[in-house]
Amino acid sequence: MRWLWKCAGGDPYLLNRATYSDQIKYMCLGGIVFATGAMAGLAGGYAFYTIFEERGSAIDNPIDVQAVCMSIAFGIIWGLIIYNIDRFIVTSTGKGDGTEAITLQEIKSALPRIIMGTIIAMTISKPVEIRMFKTEIDIKLREKQLEQQAEYQAKVDKTYQDREKLLLADFGKLESQRGVLLEKIKEYDNQYRKEMGEGQGGRGKGEGPVAKALKSEREKAEADLGAFDNYHKSELDDLNSRKLKLRLDKEKERGNNEKIANGLDGLLERIKITHEVAGFWISLFITLLFLAIELTPIFFKLMLTKTTYDYLSENRDDLIKAQNGIEVQYDHYQSKAGIERHLTINHQAQKLIFEKRMVSKIQQELTEYAVDKYKEREKKKIDANLDEYIKVINERSAENTSEQS
Repeated sequence: MRWLWKCAGGDPYLLNRATYSDQIKYMCLGGIVFATGAMAGLAGGYAFYTIFEERGSAIDNPIDVQAVCMSIAFGIIWGLIIYNIDRFIVTSTGKGDGTEAITLQEIKSALPRIIMGTIIAMTISKPVEIRMFKTEIDIKLREKQLEQQAEYQAKVDKTYQDREKLLLADFGKLESQRGVLLEKIKEYDNQYRKEMGEGQGGRGKGEGPVAKALKSEREKAEADLGAFDNYHKSELDDLNSRKLKLRLDKEKERGNNEKIANGLDGLLERIKITHEVAGFWISLFITLLFLAIELTPIFFKLMLTKTTYDYLSENRDDLIKAQNGIEVQYDHYQSKAGIERHLTINHQAQKLIFEKRMVSKIQQELTEYAVDKYKEREKKKIDANLDEYIKVINERSAENTSEQS
């Protein structure tokens, strides 16, 4: 309980002497402040992990241990920051006018703290929303990743399609020229087999003059094909090399396809999908819930009436002021705007100033008295022996002149 009192900014010494009701109030306030800091730490850590985790499939992505460790450290730091801000907000929020009613003036006074609390509630609620709808978000996000992957695949295919057409056209030129030579060899083969089977002019089977001529022509065609291959070998090798490089580049781009699609897994994208999945009203009510948790201590303190703890606190403050010589005269004067102002009197400071002033005044009077006495003594010397006095004055003047030169 004492620790929760400290979370709420309460004084354990006074609360031990206050009523049980005061102790419970400050324990509840401290519990809310601590819970808000803990929720902020968890939400901040999860948001940090979502930002820095290794990108992958939204459904099958494994846990990134390094990102987990970094998220834990960041979550602790973030939780402590929000905890201390909340503690400051609750501690610095007064009791208002001491009644249960919250007036417009009290709201104006607490407006900066309300704005700070609203910002904190917003930063906590969004990561919590993401975690609450994680399954639905992962499914929707995976669909978007697949759509992105398909779009990127189509772009890659379109990019390499024109380059493949140009390469195939170059291959086609060589293949068509080589095909003519192959057709010629094939034609000689057919004629040679036919001649070997039938012969011309009723001649029997066997290799006759015509068959030998066909065989010779076929050998020439084969030689032409070999010469063609040798002549275009470097060009064909270059085309094959370009074809291989083009295929490897295309496969590499396709390999990057999944990586790029998996990159569609940031915190902003998940927040957008959360609004799509949860809808406006559910998202609004979750945010309002955290707003209520965050702003409850502020409004709660504005609604509190003065209790034993408050009187003990005022008594403690007055004792400290009295021990240090500080006097506050409440509603001592009105400002130009007609607002009652307090007059603060620092007695110890005024006492010290008075003493310094009197010492300075006494020193001034003594100095004046010493000057008068010195003047009287010098007058007596002049009256006793004027010539001697003038001589002494001239000697002193000469000595001062020689020292200066």
